[in-house]
Amino acid sequence: MSSVIVGRTGPFAGQSVVLGSAPLRFGRKSDNDVVIVSVSASRLHTEIVAEDGEFVLYDRSKNGTFVNDRPVIRHVLAPGDSIRIGDETFLFETQEAVETVMDLSQLDLPRANASANPGELRVTVTGGGPVGLAFALLLEDALPGKVSITVYDGRWVRNGSTVVWKDETHGNVRRQQVVTAQSRQYLALTEEMQSALFDAGGFSEMWPLGPDSVEGRPPRNIRIAYIEDQLLELANAKSAIRLVPKRFDPSEQQHRLSQEHVLVIAEGGGSRTREHFADRFGAADSSIYSLDGEHLQDLVLGLRVKSQLSDPMSVLLTVAQNRFLLNSLRGEGFLNMRLTREEAGNVIGIDPVRQVFEECVAARPCLMTRQEDNEFVCPTHGTLFLPALLRGSPLWKRIQEGLKMFGVPEDDLSAITSFRLDMVQRPRFTAQLNRPTAKSPGTYGFLLGDAANAIHFWPGRGLNSGLASAVSLARSLSRVWQGRPLRDADFIRHEAAMSMLQYRHKSRAWNAMVTTDERGVTRAIKDIIADSMEGERAVAKPDAEGSDLDLLLDRMRAIRERLAPRLPGMPSDEELHSHLSTLAPSTLRSLQESGAWDTLIVGGEEADIDIFYQSDAPVFVGRPIDPRTVGQTAGPRQSGALDPA
Repeated sequence: MSSVIVGRTGPFAGQSVVLGSAPLRFGRKSDNDVVIVSVSASRLHTEIVAEDGEFVLYDRSKNGTFVNDRPVIRHVLAPGDSIRIGDETFLFETQEAVETVMDLSQLDLPRANASANPGELRVTVTGGGPVGLAFALLLEDALPGKVSITVYDGRWVRNGSTVVWKDETHGNVRRQQVVTAQSRQYLALTEEMQSALFDAGGFSEMWPLGPDSVEGRPPRNIRIAYIEDQLLELANAKSAIRLVPKRFDPSEQQHRLSQEHVLVIAEGGGSRTREHFADRFGAADSSIYSLDGEHLQDLVLGLRVKSQLSDPMSVLLTVAQNRFLLNSLRGEGFLNMRLTREEAGNVIGIDPVRQVFEECVAARPCLMTRQEDNEFVCPTHGTLFLPALLRGSPLWKRIQEGLKMFGVPEDDLSAITSFRLDMVQRPRFTAQLNRPTAKSPGTYGFLLGDAANAIHFWPGRGLNSGLASAVSLARSLSRVWQGRPLRDADFIRHEAAMSMLQYRHKSRAWNAMVTTDERGVTRAIKDIIADSMEGERAVAKPDAEGSDLDLLLDRMRAIRERLAPRLPGMPSDEELHSHLSTLAPSTLRSLQESGAWDTLIVGGEEADIDIFYQSDAPVFVGRPIDPRTVGQTAGPRQSGALDPA
């Protein structure tokens, strides 16, 4: 008989979770199974662990856990026990006792054996972000009536008969970053998916046509949270897709997984499922993205802003330097700031109660939002953004300069977060996890999205690579599925497409991290920016501002000339001079010395997975040569014709 935890009061009220072999964790951190939204809750507050056929509650907190209104440290749970954590209460019961309030669709019931429906492709997807959901919807469309898909994500919650994204009341801060979806990728989605994403006008076309634009369609800026909402709504309506609002645990799911044909790992760059199967996918290599033996990483500060500049001005300012990058939707989005090593060390929060420093904004990362007192607060950990408290700190002054550059009043900086550009080379993206047996069909695993290729800083590159990988795998599976065990040979095209995506997108990202000078010396751009700021401590030369400003204006004129035919409304020389002359001399120096985006290196042919999925070309067999006719003049021979024996 199953045991269940049921929410009685608080955001979890009316929801249930079935206890299994894995511990059930309660706490303030967003990666807990049940997030407690209370100032009195600890990051990890309470655990329920299976021990010798019983479920034992352990208090891990400072403020205590109460069972039947009594504080406990360790307690063996009995049916009817009431658990209180902060202001929220839960009931421990058996399945039978709460059957009337329990949504049975949340139970992780085993699938039917292969013999029950041998023609059905059984697929599990870990991670229900844009890539995982896009893959599920694409495969459901490609194999109607022949596929059954289960998607897991711990960031979801059940709301009546549907599954929705958790919000801040559940401890989940939605991703409001704006990404740039290329037409090569969004046109590969189904018409239903394109309609859901774009018909309501929740996008803008800020960037000009480029090599990744097909059919004359420009790139489209769109919020990640909006993509997630629209795709999840579509998935809820598909009978072949089952949505499970919990994090996938590969150890707990071993038996069920052995009955699946496919496991798709789309959890993101820090995927635990991928690491569980690390021996199958192979060790990642970081040396290819290293300089002088050091694995190169960039820390980027993400500033949620509302810019007052026009899109053409924002694009020109962005591509003319390597310090700041704005990606927005009708002016609202994130201003990404590349940090030096010293600045990265200053991206910390401070706990005002315990008076200790926390790296939550740099390490998790968390989203710190502006409060009424102008402090930036992490809602998960209760920390404050330290550089904003020290208004005279060098980092805060440089943040203000970035805001000024993109026409953002300081009051329109609403949140701060960070993310890392940290790439590795993956040896393979496809692996056989279980071989077929008399009782199991054999399971293949696939890495998609950031679990395969984590790419950041260029907003949307990770999304475009992830969508392309989802399209590729859906096409491969729909082509080869015949109700028989899958084989390595079935995924030659997909593995080749994934390798091409890795090469193209990571080589582009690498060239956004480094530059080579006239002597052929390659350096990290963040170090060039750091050297340019050494002058802040010295007395500036009288002509320093004019020199840096003139060089920057010359660069912008050349870029404007290239972009103007594809992006009308470019600013004039007078507008550029008036705007840039308000910046501090040290800022102009950093912008100028950081260099422009190297569009020559990162441009060129794009990764096109369509080439792997075109109709099979006929095989032509050359006609054998008769040695007696060598040297004789012969008329044209029809390719593929064979001489008679």
